[in-house]
Order: sequence, then structure tokens, then C-alpha cells
Amino acid sequence: MAYQDGIAQAAQVIGERGGWEGIDPQAVARMRAQNRFRTGLDIARHTAAIMRRDMAAYDADPAAYTQSLGCWHGFIGQQKIISIKKHFGTTKGRYLYLSGWMIAALRSEFGPLPDQSMHEKTSVPALIEELYTFLRQADARELGMLFRDLDKAREVGNAVEAQRLIHAIDAHETHVVPIIADIDAGFGNAEATYLLAKKMIEAGACALQIENQVSDEKQCGHQDGKVTVPHEDFLAKVRACRYAFLELGVEDGIIVTRTDSLGAGLTKQIAYSKEPGDLGDQYNAFLDCEEVTDLASLRGDVVIERDGRLVRPKRLASNLFQFRAGTGEDRCVLDCITSLQHGADLLWIETEKPHIEQIAGMVDRIRAAVPNAKLVYNNSPSFNWTLNFRQQVYDAWAAGGRDVSAYDRARLMSADYDTTALGQDADEKIRTFQRDASARAGIFHHLITLPTYHTAALSTDNLAREYFGDAGMLGYVEGVQRKEIRQGIACVKHQNMSGSDIGDDHKEYFAGEAALKAGGAHNTMNQFAA
Repeated sequence: MAYQDGIAQAAQVIGERGGWEGIDPQAVARMRAQNRFRTGLDIARHTAAIMRRDMAAYDADPAAYTQSLGCWHGFIGQQKIISIKKHFGTTKGRYLYLSGWMIAALRSEFGPLPDQSMHEKTSVPALIEELYTFLRQADARELGMLFRDLDKAREVGNAVEAQRLIHAIDAHETHVVPIIADIDAGFGNAEATYLLAKKMIEAGACALQIENQVSDEKQCGHQDGKVTVPHEDFLAKVRACRYAFLELGVEDGIIVTRTDSLGAGLTKQIAYSKEPGDLGDQYNAFLDCEEVTDLASLRGDVVIERDGRLVRPKRLASNLFQFRAGTGEDRCVLDCITSLQHGADLLWIETEKPHIEQIAGMVDRIRAAVPNAKLVYNNSPSFNWTLNFRQQVYDAWAAGGRDVSAYDRARLMSADYDTTALGQDADEKIRTFQRDASARAGIFHHLITLPTYHTAALSTDNLAREYFGDAGMLGYVEGVQRKEIRQGIACVKHQNMSGSDIGDDHKEYFAGEAALKAGGAHNTMNQFAA
């Protein structure tokens, strides 16, 4: 609703109630504008529609890929989106990612935990709600500053500036963007997945990312020991997520199905199969088996029929069954096709390295069955990007007959190679990785799962070294505050960022001239006015 229309509507309501002395229609319109989203479901519906439009745009032009950065606190997420608006003027194509890894490591009441679904599952919807609380406050803050500027323009009689500001208010772009939220392996059975999915959607999540690992054996996708489940078990959880979206009226909700099969060599179950060639039979065909020739050799073993022969799947001491070596890519392709045929919208293939042709090879096979298949890809900090791409360039040069005698492949991470032709070639491939992978490998969305975990550690390390060393207070001033001021970082006015000015506006609405406001002449934040 346009700002002026909002004032008129509020005035009508107030008038119909007998005037409600002291209630200002303009203040009501401002508060409503600053609180556009009333519930998490409002947010989920709004952001799901954004993702659907972006997916259609990508289908039309692969250059229209989207991006996100992972976050573990509402303030971190808020600052990302504020920064995006500041630098690029729009949030279009930029989302947030909610990482289960970072919740486990940074938000669990048990303390830092590995990414094994041991953290409280309630912390996932709680973080979604927290992120959107901060994003909504970013809206309120930005609009509040526009309202203040509008008041100043009117006070000095600048009608042209006032009209410009009213247009800016009406055209305001919200900081509320889609969040792709990690539901791990569902934290239990399909019913548990459904119940958690509902909580996440009610908190505002429009996109749920679920993986095909066993819940009670779940591992980080870039660690060893991953155990997958048969397709029907996983699809039951995918359907549980879809039912949760539909029950809550979020018809455009997005399901991202992640396969860890490339690095998972184990399964906890042998799939149920009714007839040759069904999903259970296809899953079991990847099992590493040995023919049973002597029934007396069986000791509580499970045996299956394969091509008219009785075979025994190899079982480890952990009671887990292993897949045949070298079947990871085939299992990934089957996982992806199956997911898309049973309700998934986007795919996530967890790989061991960022290699475009490896990803593209699987996507080509998937698209032979599902032509519009699209991926979400983890540009993971678990990859050594510098080393991986220098090795790729080295190998490509060597295969093409180019002289690589000046380089030692075993020490390509060395800073000695930073300014070399090989190092620069590798850096250029890193720079264009997202663009190139989206065009070649069907990647709709690129994300970094744990960026702010690393940036927090790096910046804190740098500050501690300087502040507790010889630099003393200059370590903070030169390394932090002066940069904030010169780069226009809004948080240099931390009282404003925390909502102090919004509170002052409300005090004035509520108490008029009697309001005791914090933003007076003695507020030290005034030192940053220039």
C-alpha cells in the first residue's frame, strides 16, 4: 500500500472509533510500513515466490544464477543484506543460507559440536526466526531514516525533496530475502521431519534442504563415515516436507534434496524390493556382495538374490553394509533423478572438490531424464580453493604440452606462486567459477556454508594481535573504527543499528513532547554524524 494511502486508511479507522485522541494516522502508517510482514508464514510465502521467479529466470538465462552466504546469528544475516543493498542497490538474486554445521558449532547449548545432528533441533527454527527479526528491523531502521528525512524536508518547505522521499518510501525494497534452511537428515523419522519442517516454515523458511543420510549416523558432507538410506526412506521425508508446506498454505515452498552418495560408501539398510528394476532393486545393485556357495558359512547374515544367484552383502563390524567402490557418481545420478521425480525442486550434490567438469558430467546425465534439473552448490570452505585450482591448471597445462618445469605440484599452495602465471590463471578460474559452473553445470544457486565462521575468527585474530600487542588502542581504531567510518559501515553508529532511533520515534508517538529520548545533543553517536 502506498504511504499516503496508508495514512488515509489509518485516519478512517481512527475516525470511525471516535477519534482516539492522541493517535496520529501518519504514525500508524509508518509503523505499519515498518512491520510489513506480520508472521513467518507471510515471509515464507513472499520469499518462496521470489525463489520461483528466480528459478524461472535462470531457466531462461543461466547467467541469472543466485548466491548466498551462510550465517549463524541474526545480526550477521542482517549485515549481509544491508551490505548487499549498499553496494549493489538491490537484494535481487541474493539470499541467506542457514547452515546446520554452524548451528551445531556455535548455537548449541551443549557447546561446540561437530556436524552430526546432535544439536537441539529447536535451535534451527529459532535461528530462522532470529534472522528474520533482524531483517525486519533493518527494514524498520531504513524506513525510519526516510521518515525522519521526510519530516526535515517538510519543516524547511522543500516540497520536491519531500515528494522524492515519499516515492522512495513507496519503492522501498525489503531486506527480507529467501533463506535456504538446513534440516539435516530430518532429525528422526518422517513424522519428526514433518513436525520440524512445520516449525521452520512457520518461522519463515521458504526453502528446506534435506540430505539422504541416516539421521542417527549423520556426518558432515565433507567428512568420512557417511551412511545413506534407501530411496523410499528418503522420499518419505521429502513428501513430509511437501505436506508441511501445503498444510501451511505455502504452495510455492522449495525442497532442496541433497545427495551425499559421492562420498558415502555405506548404508544401514538393504532396500525393500518387490520386483526387478524397482528403486529398491536399483539401490541394492550397488551393494558390494559375494556369492554364497556354502550355506553353512552363513552366521546371521543377510542374503539377497542377484541374477539368479544367492549373494551376501558385505557387512562391517559396525553392522553397516558397504557399496562397491567406484559407484558414487552412479548413485548420485540415481538419487537426483529420483528426488526430482518425487517432489524435489532443486538438487545439491556434495562433492569433494570444486571441479566444474565433474559436476557437469553428473548434471548432463540427470538432465537426460529431467531436462530442467537445477543445482544448489556448496562453494565450501572445506575445499582448499587455491590448491585445487592451481592443481587443475597445472594438470591442464601439462596435458596440453605446456612447460610446467618452473612449478612443483607438491607445493603449489606456496606464496611463491601467488604472482606467477599459473597462480594468476588459477585465481581467474576461481573468480569466474560461479559464472562458469552455472552456465556449464546447471548450478542455479551458489552458497558458501561457513563464511562468517571464518571471517569472525580471522578478524578477531587480527584485532587481538594488534590490541593486546604494541599497537594498543590504535589496533582497534586503525583496524576497525577508522575503516568503518571511511567505508560507510552503518554499524559505526551502533546505537542506531540496535534500534535506539526507532525507539525514540515510538516514544514520540506515545508521549509526544513528554518523550524522554536517547538521541539528544549528548548522545556520543553524534560524533559520527559526518
